[in-house]
Amino acid sequence: MRADRLVATLLLLQQRQQVTAAEVARELEVSERTARRDLEALSTAGVPVYSVQGRRGGWRLLGGARTDLSGLTASEARALFLVAGPASTATPAVKTALRKLVRALPEPFRAQAEAAASSVVVDPRHWGSRLPVPRTPRFLDELQEAVICGVQVRLGYVDGKGAHTERTIHPLGIVAKGSRWYLVSHTEVGRRTFRIDRVSSVQLTDVPVQRPDGFDLAESWREIADEVDRKSTPLQAHAVCAPEAVGRLRMVLGGRLEVGDATPDGRIEIVIRGYNEYALAGEIAGFVEWLEITGPQAVRDHLAVIGGALATRYS
Repeated sequence: MRADRLVATLLLLQQRQQVTAAEVARELEVSERTARRDLEALSTAGVPVYSVQGRRGGWRLLGGARTDLSGLTASEARALFLVAGPASTATPAVKTALRKLVRALPEPFRAQAEAAASSVVVDPRHWGSRLPVPRTPRFLDELQEAVICGVQVRLGYVDGKGAHTERTIHPLGIVAKGSRWYLVSHTEVGRRTFRIDRVSSVQLTDVPVQRPDGFDLAESWREIADEVDRKSTPLQAHAVCAPEAVGRLRMVLGGRLEVGDATPDGRIEIVIRGYNEYALAGEIAGFVEWLEITGPQAVRDHLAVIGGALATRYS
């Protein structure tokens, strides 16, 4: 992403006052030719970047430009470091460079820029059936602004049953999961998660967020997602499986498969989560060659019925 490299190059110029193409290439992990082309592009575009010839030469920003990075605003700095966050499509090299260069920002911008880099988590797994990726939710930008600025929000919300409520929340982070966006918040009744496409109104306040001690967005989301998965798949079936089939089962079941220890006969103990006995039996019937369900008995009974039906039809 060339635009990301250009901004990162500007930050590097601000930090060091003068750089060579070789230094830019090393910091941003690109070729020296690419670094030189980017520096020339900045100058051609009207950014006050100029080259200094000679043995001690290099590239400089006109007048040093050390306080405002040629007009970089606080909101632009936050946007820059969203590029370095996990939701970005920037390359790992660009993300690493931007994180290194946060120290080049003016002090008033630094805290919010760092907050922007950790304000979003991306979880690519889907809950339920796959849905087309929706348009950006109406209030996504406002809620991200609240997370980055660390202020409470008066939130209007319509739940899954159509009931409308308003409440004051402490926004902690935003998660993109599959085809949905979610807001993770602290409320008067504890941690809550809101689907952003169901938000009906957002009013930012000037009251600081009360952030739980040690809060980490990625870790918190893992706990939330695991709890949702457990509630949607309450049944646990225990089994032993041939080692060569574990990978195939994982491809089908994903996070609903838990792999345990090896048994004396070389098979692997596993636990499979499912919605109910009938649905789970249907999912795993094709693995009968490698899999032995040890419980609950209802799953075994459904597998026996499926086996009988198959034998009757295809014998």
